[in-house]
Amino acid sequence: MKIYSVSDPEFIPYGRVITNVDLSALLEALRDTPVTDGVVYEPSVEALEATPALEALSTVVYGEMPIQIGFCNGHNSKLNALEYHRDSEINIAATDAVLMLGLMSEVEADHTFDTSKVKAFLVPAGTAVEVYATTLHYAPCGVDGKGFQVAIVLPKGTNYPLTKPHAKARDGKAAVLADGSVDEDSLLAAVNKWLIGHKDGGLDDGSFLGLKGENLDLDKLA
Repeated sequence: MKIYSVSDPEFIPYGRVITNVDLSALLEALRDTPVTDGVVYEPSVEALEATPALEALSTVVYGEMPIQIGFCNGHNSKLNALEYHRDSEINIAATDAVLMLGLMSEVEADHTFDTSKVKAFLVPAGTAVEVYATTLHYAPCGVDGKGFQVAIVLPKGTNYPLTKPHAKARDGKAAVLADGSVDEDSLLAAVNKWLIGHKDGGLDDGSFLGLKGENLDLDKLA
């Protein structure tokens, strides 16, 4: 798999690099967050939200919407799943990181997706990118086996536990509506988070396993 840079034209359908917000204080605080052997995601972290980036990103990027800033840190080289939101997600890398991305326009009518359509992009340390709402994404990957530290910015409340009844996936399969179509509600894994998992991705039994093809591993594909 070729790894592009977010500065390459191939990234244009998936997102954009953010250059009009000062994120220096956020990056400094992010470098103090823990890096584990696995992957840890925290949707809202007080030390990150105490920086001027919270107001700046809310005002300039999200048009004054309330937002949260958390992190996704650790060690990872695999795809495992792809998710999407009803809005853009901002990723801010304190270390080099790789994002494996897909396009919503290439998701099949039954909400399955072929992993051969995934593209990988390097986010250099110190870089912030907007990942569009029309882009499938998941946990970042490290570079050359190293750990990664990436701040995750989303509208406030995203990725928290659901509080209302929803259709459920069973045995990796989504619920089917009366007209025979797959119910997207079966993909809802958290607030504002729709998830398409891979059978080899280590997800829980209630996840929709709609990724077809190989569970991509950058360590094996390099």
